[in-house]
Amino acid sequence: MDPAQLMLRIAAARAAVLAQVELLHREFGRAESRWKADGTRVTAIDVAISEGIFRDLSRDFSADQFLSEELPDPAGPVAVTRAFAWILDPIDGTNNFALGIPQCAISLALLWDGEPVYGVVYDLGRRRLLHGGPGLGVFDGETPARVSARPVSRETLVGFHSPGDKTWLPAATAVLGDFKIRGLGSATLHLAYVAAGLLDGCVDFNVKIWDLAAAIPLVRAAGGEVHFLNGEQLPVRRFDLGMARIVYLAGSPELCRQLRERMTGKRD
Repeated sequence: MDPAQLMLRIAAARAAVLAQVELLHREFGRAESRWKADGTRVTAIDVAISEGIFRDLSRDFSADQFLSEELPDPAGPVAVTRAFAWILDPIDGTNNFALGIPQCAISLALLWDGEPVYGVVYDLGRRRLLHGGPGLGVFDGETPARVSARPVSRETLVGFHSPGDKTWLPAATAVLGDFKIRGLGSATLHLAYVAAGLLDGCVDFNVKIWDLAAAIPLVRAAGGEVHFLNGEQLPVRRFDLGMARIVYLAGSPELCRQLRERMTGKRD
């Protein structure tokens, strides 16, 4: 990978996301929504942000591949074939956004050969841009960030989304019984807050790759880990709007070890 090409895309990614912030705030709690066939909510603002970000990026990087949760229906999985690719969730936490609950975010990931190498997340509630990637550091606004180094205890704070698949209930119960839990309604923010040290870790049973792609490089660059429990998700070789739900955990290496042990019943 050409470092100069990477840096050009990083600068463009930050600018493209920030260009949508005024629209995001203006329509917060006001945008009319509809329900998609999969039961998830979407607003016209999700679509407008998706189109705006990809329009800005494609002016200079037309050879890249652009993949969004709010793409027109591609009628099946899309092979990820370009060296540089982008995965966008224009509003993660659309339910919150539509209802006027501030925990929602724009989530843009840059991939190289299918691996997320840089993430840009705009946190509406804190009016803060989080961005970074391995070897490049992580920034919460202008402040360098690190994954929490607090000792694991019953005071450990874990972002959590309960399982829809009830076969995962024992694993969920193992987490609920041992840690303090927060549920924000935005998977992107759960993981980004791990990178920023605001949450110690997170566990989710219901996400898809666009919920995580931008925050994965943040956590990795901040000294943390992300572990998938129902099949490895990286590198991304195809983008499928109908993909199965991902089960994962994240946090410091020690917290990940303890979460994994509790959730699987297996010692590393």
